[in-house]
Amino acid sequence: MAKDNLFDEEEVYTLTDEDGVESEFRLLASYELDGATYFALEPLTDNENGEYVILRKDYDEDTDEETLVTIDDDDEFDTIADIFDDMLFEDGAEEGSEETDGE
Repeated sequence: MAKDNLFDEEEVYTLTDEDGVESEFRLLASYELDGATYFALEPLTDNENGEYVILRKDYDEDTDEETLVTIDDDDEFDTIADIFDDMLFEDGAEEGSEETDGE
């Protein structure tokens, strides 16, 4: 069974990329699907386009810690991206969607 969560309180994550550069991200939503948890994260700086990243929670056996990883499988990414797009833009704010006048 899938579980989703849109957050009212702001949660901020500091992520380190492969070059060692740290960036802060605000958690927009999380979603659990087929035993995996996914996060939609928005950069706190330089995000005029409303873009966000999607990461999957994983367990690193070497460090014995939970980590957030990129999704390499195209089908998996497309599935979860569609879910987050529906969750985050369900009010018609998505680019190209039609606006309604109180219908």
